[in-house]
Amino acid sequence: QVQLVESGGGLVQAGGSLRLSCAASGRTFSSFAMGWFRQAPGKERDLVATISWSGGNTYYVDSVKGRFTISRDNAKNTVYLQMNSLKPEDTAVYYCAAKATRRDYYYTVQYDYDYWGQGTQVTVSS
Repeated sequence: QVQLVESGGGLVQAGGSLRLSCAASGRTFSSFAMGWFRQAPGKERDLVATISWSGGNTYYVDSVKGRFTISRDNAKNTVYLQMNSLKPEDTAVYYCAAKATRRDYYYTVQYDYDYWGQGTQVTVSS
């Protein structure tokens, strides 16, 4: 089992920045690809960014490219999402997820992920 706990959400004005963290415990963190997803009110949960277990491969959805950066520190069992130039449309609950894998690659489909955190709210005011 893996437990994931997100932190770092909050209220920020448009154009501001936040850094989300996701701390993992329970199994070897470096054997997991990690992803950040978000769900806005009334919408489905969608991928934001994903990173391979080494950190060498990343993927971003178009709407966040150039603004968000996913990274990980395997020594700290933590994955991060640095969010800059935030927009009101970024408002959502953000979830981190872990996918057990031997491939050093990322995963873009939420149903591939094995473990999920409880989410952290990000609200961007205009």
